[in-house]
Parts: sequence; C-alpha cells; structure tokens
Amino acid sequence: MIGMNTLLRSATATLALLSSVKAAPTLYASGTGARMQTTDLPRSQLDKRAIAFDYNGNKVRGVNLGGWLVLEPWITPSIFEEWSSSQTVVDEYTYTRTLGKSEALSRLSNHWNTWITQGDINAIAQAGLNHVRIPIGYWAVAPIDGDPYVQGQLDFLDKAIDWARGAGLKVMIDLHGAPGSQNGFDNSGKYGTVEWLQGDSVSQTVTALQNLANRYKGATDVVTAIELLNEPLGPVLDLNGVRDFYYKGYEAVRSASSDFAVVFSDAFQDFSSYWNDFGSGLNDLMQDTHQYQIFSPEQVGRSPSDHVSAACALGPKLASTNKWTIVGEWTGAQTDCAKWLNGLGKGARYDGTFPDSSYTGSCEGKYTGTVAGLSSDDKNNLRSFIEAQLDAYEQRSGWVFWTWKTESAPEWNMKDLIAGGLFPQPLNSRQLPGQCG
Repeated sequence: MIGMNTLLRSATATLALLSSVKAAPTLYASGTGARMQTTDLPRSQLDKRAIAFDYNGNKVRGVNLGGWLVLEPWITPSIFEEWSSSQTVVDEYTYTRTLGKSEALSRLSNHWNTWITQGDINAIAQAGLNHVRIPIGYWAVAPIDGDPYVQGQLDFLDKAIDWARGAGLKVMIDLHGAPGSQNGFDNSGKYGTVEWLQGDSVSQTVTALQNLANRYKGATDVVTAIELLNEPLGPVLDLNGVRDFYYKGYEAVRSASSDFAVVFSDAFQDFSSYWNDFGSGLNDLMQDTHQYQIFSPEQVGRSPSDHVSAACALGPKLASTNKWTIVGEWTGAQTDCAKWLNGLGKGARYDGTFPDSSYTGSCEGKYTGTVAGLSSDDKNNLRSFIEAQLDAYEQRSGWVFWTWKTESAPEWNMKDLIAGGLFPQPLNSRQLPGQCG
C-alpha cells in the first residue's frame, strides 16, 4: 500500500520494470455497460452528519491503512509466501486469478476481518492522529466483467467509517487502483504495463468515483475527502489525459456532495511548479504528494544527515503551493531493504541485490524484523528522520504516514514505531528540535 521528483516508488525503477454496514442501491460498471446492484444491509451510523475537518486551520496528521483492502506483497508477505519460488502470483490480480473467486474470497475475507480492526482504529486515535487514508481498488466498487477480482471490501470500509466516527477520526478514501493499472505497480492491483487512459478505463474509473461518492455522501462528518486516483505514473502517461480525468473525477464527486475535499495526486510531477496552475475555481481541492527517499541508487546512498536535509528542504516548497497540499505517503525508512518492497522476489538497492544496483550497506534487521530488533544507529536515524519530516510537512497541510502496520518491515510499521519510541508521542514532542531551522 508513493514531476518525477524521484522521492517515491521510483518512476525510474518502474520504467525499467515495465520494460522487462452497506448502502442503498449503487451503480456498478459491468464491462462497457452498467448494471444496478442492490445491497440490503443498513447504513447504521453512516448517515449521521457533523462538522467536517477544517483543512485551513488544522493540520492533517494521519496514517494509511495499507495492505488491507488492496493487497501489497511486502506488507503481508505471508499471503503470497506459497508463490515465493514460482513468482507466478505477484499482486491481487494474479492472486485472485490463480485461486479462483471462491477460494480467493474465503482467504481475503479472513484477511479483511483480521488485518485492521476496531482496536487498530482506536489505537490510531489514541496516538493523537486525526485521519486515516484507506486505499481501495476500482474492482471493489465498480467491478468489470472478466476481471478475476472478488468483492466484499465495502462492508469493511463501512465498518471502518463507523469505527472512525466512534474514535473521532476523519477518513480519506483513496482510489488506489484503476482499470488497466495507472502505474504498473503491484499496489495498483495489477503489476506490469500501464494501460489506464486506454479504451473505457477513464469512464470506468469515473464510475468507481461516482459510486464511492454516492455511497458516502451521507457520511461527510467522517469521510471528509476522496482521492481521485493514487499515483498515476505521469512520466509514461499523457498528462493532458490525467488532467482531463481529474476534472471529470472532480465533477463526479461534486455531483454527489459539496462536502468532500477532492484530492488529486501529483502524478510524479513537481507538486509546486507543475500543479500550481491546476484547478482554478475548483472548491476544496487538495493535492497529494508522496515523498520517499529510497527508490534510486542516489537516494539509498545518502547519509542519515543528507536524508534529514532533503526532508527539511521540502518544507518551504510545500509552503509555497497555492492549494491544500499533504504528503499523503512517506516513511521513516532510509533504505529499500524491506522484503519484497520492490516487488515479490526482488531485492534491494541498498544491499546491491536489486538489478543494476551496488552495495551501500547491510539489510540485516531491516529485510525482515522488528522495531525492537533494530540497531541503536538505525533507531536513532529513524527517529531523527521522522521528526524532520513531521516538521517539514506541517509547513503546509500535513501528512499521512505509510503505513499503520506490516508483518515484518520494521522501518514502515507505525504501530510498532510508536511502541518503540521512534515515532513522537505526543506528536509534537522532539528529541532533536530545530533540525529544519
């Protein structure tokens, strides 16, 4: 569950890889047509209304619920372990295709029931956070005939919204995968080529957004934002097509309610110079930029102090943007060591096991492990880097950490980073104040 500023799930690496509670009736896309599908569970608390979040006066301090309603092998490697040798299952598309709908639904239902619970939502609130960003794929809300994906995710999204209401949290719903894949990453649902913007994929994506907005238009006391699409890979897409989709997506959300903030990704373009002229006249528009410093050889070769300096440099740039701008994904990691972070079966740039990379340092304790098991140096560097990023990103609208929990990737596991004293508690406490000046 990250222009081409190289601070994300590296566009450079990706280009190389690409070369080698229920609602009332909702409309679901079906191939190029559509059908009405009714669901009968009550909305329970979903229609209650309250004051929405003040994005002008308050900072977003949130966490992503990654690897829950959209699978990512590196977050939950146990789900994919039986294919670690064959590498025939690398994403949710191949997972469901290989298992078939019945078995896939059985396994995924167990995962959805257990990976994120009400206890997690309460713990997030107790940590002082105010938002959760929840990734979901188009197939959950607008399934297409012929796709292998299974449905049922919306039941759990409904539950999460109820839990968030009880905990006092706001929810940003993030459309994380589009038909054809908008970036070729495994976290889009389908690893490989980028085929979004082709055929009916844009209209199908807009249908998914319409369904989400209509489903939750009575829940804007909790669901305060909808993100149009996660990480479209701008370097290989027609950016005019991406912009045109953003306008269509904005109208789709707005046609349901004026009470959502509408969020768009920077699409790996410069979040200031490229996007400042976008969206003039559109109300409650928010930009989402993802900032990682680990997806190129140059980035993993940085010293800990260089990582801090690069993070601090983002603060004034974020402050210069002319619309709400959040860093919707970021991490404490200074390496790409986490098992399968770069794709199932792939190694790391940091230790030289990723293609065309060279050795920078050892991944011991970071490939798999626990926060408690990290070295003293790693712990100090993580705390310093996290504090610097918090200081930088709050110079604009705030931040959403990736991710709440992982099975075995300690640098990314916010729940354990908090428990281990590496993520500030309270959030404004600093062991190293003034790193960003």
